[in-house]
Amino acid sequence: MKLGKLSLAAILVGGLMTSSFAADTLAGAFKEGKVKGTLKSWYFDRDNGTTSASIVNIGMTLNYVTGSFHGFSMGVTAQSSASPFADDAAKTLFKGDEYGSGAVFSEAYLKYAMGKTNIKVGRQFIQTPLVGGSGSRFIKQSFEGALVVNSDLPDTLLAAGVVTKYQRRTDFSGNVGTFDNVGDDENAYTLLAINKSIPGVKLTAQYATLKKFADLYYGEVAYAGKTDTFAYGIAANYERKDPDSSAKAGTLYGAKLSLGYDALKCFVAYSRVTDDNDVKGNNGGVGLGGATQAAYARGYQAKTGTYDRDNKAYSVDVNYNFKQYGLMLGARYTSVDTNPLYSGGKDKITLTDVYSKYKFTGALKGLYADLSYQGYGADLDGHEIWFKANYKF
Repeated sequence: MKLGKLSLAAILVGGLMTSSFAADTLAGAFKEGKVKGTLKSWYFDRDNGTTSASIVNIGMTLNYVTGSFHGFSMGVTAQSSASPFADDAAKTLFKGDEYGSGAVFSEAYLKYAMGKTNIKVGRQFIQTPLVGGSGSRFIKQSFEGALVVNSDLPDTLLAAGVVTKYQRRTDFSGNVGTFDNVGDDENAYTLLAINKSIPGVKLTAQYATLKKFADLYYGEVAYAGKTDTFAYGIAANYERKDPDSSAKAGTLYGAKLSLGYDALKCFVAYSRVTDDNDVKGNNGGVGLGGATQAAYARGYQAKTGTYDRDNKAYSVDVNYNFKQYGLMLGARYTSVDTNPLYSGGKDKITLTDVYSKYKFTGALKGLYADLSYQGYGADLDGHEIWFKANYKF
């Protein structure tokens, strides 16, 4: 199996591999640059059991990448957000994730490609198990640092990186998130290896460290296969947070079984966090960034209770893709048994999700809509309603 079929680099850095177009002059590299973007309008309605509010965000993402000049290229991505109708309740309830107006250059990097090695320096989106920016809210989280990716070994991707700054979704004061120092004025370092030399098997191992916070370890074994109409997969993962203190290490492990028949897909997942400690990381995830949420059993939207100390969780998800109509419908149920000592007095949390995605065609080609509902149950009351409309150009 050739590495190009694995799409590993695309998963990791969103297109870090060598540009398919090259220029003979520096001016030509800029002329051959590519522009793409997304116009966005999102609506969130939230009830956390004590407070409720809704918010509308309007904005866009604009990206420009130059052509390649002797292996060098540059890229920038700007994100903007405005909440013109937010009332005081919305400003308070959504201040940490959706209420933040303004614009930010989330990407501004220089990239160099030499053979099967790629180096990317500057502001950039990163997506790995232990370092990953979440795009579930209006402003996608980003990082500032350097990342080196190499694929010389057959069916293997190796990466090493340093993160010096981190961009949140908002600044919690009504403005779009800016780039701040990681942790207590320290850098984060990571090593990653992904191997697919065994047919159908993907092996992932990653290490990350924030010296004044914790050392983080992640491992996963996943197998997937398919016939013409039937698909199946099984996976197991392990995560460990070793705090830089007298606290004990926290451990998460899980298993997932996936099945599919034609356009119908489903999975059953289990995750467990030991009672030694939690595995919560920095800025909404387990590692660095809100997308570092490795638990297989979790809600489609909020992941409440999933990473608390001493819990057991399972999820069941079923979805069907009506490809001829551009419509996908799905539902998920998640149950989390928690220890009241570590979850605010709650010993059980249930999350019920119903979600849909629609892709327009014809005169509206490029327009996508995503509508989902999540209800909280057992010892937690409330709901989340998310509607996202995006036009990509």
